[in-house]
Amino acid sequence: MSPLQEQLVALGAVFEAAVLADRLARTGQISEAGLGCMFGSLLARDPKNTLEVYGGDDFSLRDGYKALHSALSRDPATLQREPLRYALAMIALERKLDRRDDMLDVIGSRLEQIRLQVGHFGLTHDNVAAAFGGLYQDTISTFSQRIQVHGEMRYLQQAGTASRIRGLLLAGIRSARLWRQLGGHRWQLVFSRGKLLRELQPMLDRQ
Repeated sequence: MSPLQEQLVALGAVFEAAVLADRLARTGQISEAGLGCMFGSLLARDPKNTLEVYGGDDFSLRDGYKALHSALSRDPATLQREPLRYALAMIALERKLDRRDDMLDVIGSRLEQIRLQVGHFGLTHDNVAAAFGGLYQDTISTFSQRIQVHGEMRYLQQAGTASRIRGLLLAGIRSARLWRQLGGHRWQLVFSRGKLLRELQPMLDRQ
């Protein structure tokens, strides 16, 4: 993959987390595979390439690619407004997190504990989701800027759903961090839309 394609994988994952959080908030349901891909990305250690962070391929990122494509093309008919809002907020929060070494240390140590839980319960178990959600609450939620997730209150008020949404937002922020580490930056979304769309289209067509 080219460096720009690697960036698009990570950026697509930011949007995938946003799409899944939105879907979970509105319908109370998402696929186990999608949730597992995002949760697994939080625990990836020493990946050989960007795709390895997401299980070795980008099949689970298709909805994220589609949401990113609609955002870059600015097509009102396909634009997913809430996922776009969540994705941009996650990118902004990652920049705040980058200045907090203390918080990054807490996240790193807590993720090691969660890795042990995954070995015992499995990646998408309620206990694991609660651990990811609790980590988000104890760290990212302490920033003055917060992501307000909109949806059906009957789902948002369920502890398990709320934990999964927070875990997805944490995974999105992790992918935003990877995107920036790969050379991505917010100005690309404004000034390099055409170039990004040209690289993204074949990635969507392959799926």
